Amino acid sequence: MMYKLTIIVPVYNEAENLERVETELANYLKMASVPASVLFVNDGSKDNSQAFIEDICNRNTAFEYILFKENRGLSAAIKAGFDHAETKLVGYIDSDLQTSPEDFNSLLEHIDTHELVTGVRSNRKDSFVKNMSSKIANGIRRAFTKDGMDDTGCPLKIIKTDYAKRIPMFRGLHRFLPAMIMLQNGRITQVPVQHFPRIAGTAKFGLWNRLLGPLMDCFAYLWMKKKYINYNVAKTSK
Repeated sequence: MMYKLTIIVPVYNEAENLERVETELANYLKMASVPASVLFVNDGSKDNSQAFIEDICNRNTAFEYILFKENRGLSAAIKAGFDHAETKLVGYIDSDLQTSPEDFNSLLEHIDTHELVTGVRSNRKDSFVKNMSSKIANGIRRAFTKDGMDDTGCPLKIIKTDYAKRIPMFRGLHRFLPAMIMLQNGRITQVPVQHFPRIAGTAKFGLWNRLLGPLMDCFAYLWMKKKYINYNVAKTSK
């Protein structure tokens, strides 16, 4: 089957969620608006996530996996997914399933006219502290990047793969994907998506990850923006 979309699912100690992930994604593949496959990226999980992942991939021909030798972080997992994808489009969803795979179809409606489409979590089901820290962090990022995005941390995105592969990733850069597409003169937009409370497993990000860490990452982004190489070929001899 010729897939057009690879859905990247980073996994770190999410064994409690993976059976539900299999069910939700397998159901989505049946209703996806383009032929899609799933790529798990196991970021060096310490629990039995890998055993679940291998069983899932054995049961489902459209599911594959990558296993890291050690934990390298969410940005590394996303980059590995970009590097291994062979489809024209890549998607990204967290394995905690606080967003719904069904909403990929809403994002796909806009991908023909944009290089990145990101979700905006409406009516978020997180704690007050998590919501406020994310709101502040998003405001800081908008001030630095001028990308106009309200929820860059939303774990539901569709990107044209050739643009995704050109993103020079570093730790924390998963929060700057829209801005990095803009550096390539790509078009970006945001679409409201559903949000659900986490019902299994534990959150991997605390106050530092959501607020103080991203502030430091903004300075890294500004340095990269200043040094970023971008060019367009006008003509070649061939």
